[in-house]
Amino acid sequence: MKVLFDSHTHINSEVFDEDREDLIRAIEASDVAYAVDIGVDIPTSEMAVSHAAKYGWCYAAVGIHPHEAKLADEQSFAALRELTRKPKVLAVGEIGLDYYYNYSDPAVQQHWFRRQIRLALDLDLPIVIHDRDANDDVMRILKEEGVFAKSRTGRFPVHPDGGPDARLLMHCYSGSRELAEQYVKLGATISFSGTLTYKNARRAVETADALDVRRILVETDAPYLTPEPFRGRRNMPPYVEHTARRLGVIKGISYDEIAAITCENARRFFGLK
Repeated sequence: MKVLFDSHTHINSEVFDEDREDLIRAIEASDVAYAVDIGVDIPTSEMAVSHAAKYGWCYAAVGIHPHEAKLADEQSFAALRELTRKPKVLAVGEIGLDYYYNYSDPAVQQHWFRRQIRLALDLDLPIVIHDRDANDDVMRILKEEGVFAKSRTGRFPVHPDGGPDARLLMHCYSGSRELAEQYVKLGATISFSGTLTYKNARRAVETADALDVRRILVETDAPYLTPEPFRGRRNMPPYVEHTARRLGVIKGISYDEIAAITCENARRFFGLK
C-alpha cells in the first residue's frame, strides 16, 4: 500500500527536463502516495499546477522563492494570485528569505515575502517557508504579518497535540532545536529532508527527537539533498522513504508507522480530506 507523502519536491525543476517521464514512472512505481510539486517562480508554479492536473498523486504549491524575488513585479504577483485559484493548489510556497546566497537584495526579498504571506492569509492557504541564515527576520516578519495570530489559527482546527495550527511549514529545517520548539509552540509544522540521514546531522537529529511526531513532515526537496544511501545522485520523490526510515529510528517507531503518521500529518497540514 502506498503510504509515503513527499511534502516538498520540485518535479518542475529543469534538472528533470530530459527525463521527466522516467521520473514520473519511478514515482508511480514507488510507495509515494502523494507529492507536492513546489514552485519557485511563475514558470515553475505554472508547471506544478500542470503536473497536479495531470497526475492524481500530485498537488501544487505556488510561490516566488527569495532567490527569484529580484525578478518579481506586480505582473508576476498578479499571475501568482491567479495560480492560487487553480485546482489542487494546496499552499503558497516556497517563500521566505535567504541571506546565505543573497541572490536578491534583502529588502527586495522581504517585500515580496510579506506580499506573499498576505496573499496566503487572505486565502486561508498553508505557507511553505524557506529560511537560510535569516532566522530572526523570518520569525519577525511572520509575527508582524499575523501568521500566528488567533485571527489566523482560529480558522483551522486545533492541532492534535492540543496547540494552535498556523498552517505554516518550515521546510527542510536546519535550525536549532530551541527555534523549532518556538515555532511549534506558535503553531508551525517542521519538515525534514534527506539531510536527516547524513552522518553529521547531529542538530537535525536532536531536533527531530525533541519534537512531537505529530508536528513533523518528511520531504525530498528533489532534485537536491539526496539522502543516504544515494547521496551524490540526483534526488527524487521515492527516496523520501529513506528520510522516513531514519525518522522512525530516531523516534523509536517502525517504518510502517512513521510513514503512516507523517502521511496523515501532511494530509492534515495541506487540508486533504
